[in-house]
Order: sequence, then C-alpha cells, then structure tokens
Amino acid sequence: MVWHIGGVRLDSRFFLGTAGYPSPAVLQQAIAASGAQVVTVGLKRQLEHGQAQGGAPGDFYSLIRASGAHLLPNTAGCRTAREAVTLAHMARELFGTHWIKLEVVGDDHTLQPDPFELVPAAAELVREGFEVFPYCTDDLVTCQRLLDAGCRILMPWGAPIGSGQGLLNPWALRTLRERLPDVPLVVDAGIGSPAHAVQAMELGFDAVLLNSAVAQAHDPVAMAHAFRQGLEAGRLAWEAGVMAPQAMARASTPVTGRPFLL
Repeated sequence: MVWHIGGVRLDSRFFLGTAGYPSPAVLQQAIAASGAQVVTVGLKRQLEHGQAQGGAPGDFYSLIRASGAHLLPNTAGCRTAREAVTLAHMARELFGTHWIKLEVVGDDHTLQPDPFELVPAAAELVREGFEVFPYCTDDLVTCQRLLDAGCRILMPWGAPIGSGQGLLNPWALRTLRERLPDVPLVVDAGIGSPAHAVQAMELGFDAVLLNSAVAQAHDPVAMAHAFRQGLEAGRLAWEAGVMAPQAMARASTPVTGRPFLL
C-alpha cells in the first residue's frame, strides 16, 4: 500500500484526528492500533483549551510527536481567509511543518466549507510555500478552482463533520475521482463506520481522514483497528477491480452445455 502525498512516502492510507478521546493514553493507543502515519491537530481549539485550563498544550503535542506520525495541523474554527492564513503561519512556526489542512467554515449548522474564503486562502498559502490540504465539499468546480490556486491535494467531505452519515453523494465523489485521476483525494468528514471507509476506498480515493468515529466509539482502540482493516480491504478491492452492478440477474454457472470439463 505504499504511496506518496505532499512529498512524503506513506504505508498507511488512514489519516486520524486527535480530538475528543477519553484520555491521552487512549489516543496514543488508538494511533498505534490504526497504523495511521498522519494525524491532525486543531491548533485553534487546542490553544483555546490550553488557555481555559491555564496552561499550554505542549504536552499534548509531545504525545503526538512521540507516535512517530506526520503532523497535519488544521485551521478548524476559522471563518475567514485572513484568520486561516494567520493560523497556518502560527502552525508552521510551532510545529516546523509546511503542511496545513485548510478549513474555512461558512455555515454554523453544517460546518460546510466556504469556497469564497477557501480558494483565496489556499492561493495565498501556496504562494507562501505551504503544502495545502484543503477541506472542501464534493463540488467539482470548487475542487478545480483549488487546483488552479496551486493545491496538489483535495479533501472533499463525505458528509458534514462529525455526523457519521457516511458518503451522502457517492455520485459526486465518483465524478471527482474520474475527472481528477491524478490528484490525491482524501475523503474527510462524515465517516461513521468502517463500511463507509471501505466504500470510499472502493471508489478509488487515496485515503480517508476521520476522528469522531474512533474517538466516540465505546472502545476507540478496537475501532481504530477495525478502520485500519477496512481501509486495507477497500483499497485491495479497488486495485483488484470491483465488479460493475448489473440490472438483471446473471448466472454465475452455465445453464447450457457441460458445467465441467471431463
């Protein structure tokens, strides 16, 4: 399953979020069980949490680094391009990475990305040397505009963040894969079960990013392992070639002549 994204060689196609786990120890165990080599951290929320607790979130970041995974800071909670760009620079200075998961939310109810803020933010960050992983919808035109802005990776949603609804529009995701065959595509948000991850991989997506489905499970460590197996199975199925659905029944054994050679 070796592949490359953002100039980095990976063996895993599982990107894991780090928010909402019962304890740091469970998070650490879940990362190990998942086999994930990329983990995301919401810088804004972690800074706010640290201020609320009267301290800095340095210990949390040390835990993430100890996992050996590549860190993908994100701009979750930002509402404008300017706010997201400022936070991206803070993340680069703090973590020493030019990777940034760019999130600019436009709606409180769905947490849907705002394309009118997302695209200019992406263009500015690309000019400033960032490898931008933009969190976007499954809209093809928006995705094309992000590529025009210099993005080399896209992270379209499957469903609203944290909803666990799975892939609400497989047709749109399939269209993205067909129209953008050479672009690394990572389904981000809305995944609720390993079955959803398998479906994304069978559509030909390169990876899946999720958080809540593992963090909110009764046993996050076991669920992380389940997703790991599902992603591997889905990718193998894509590479093997999933059979096309048929409108009518088709016998799998001959109905005329000899069924076996004698």
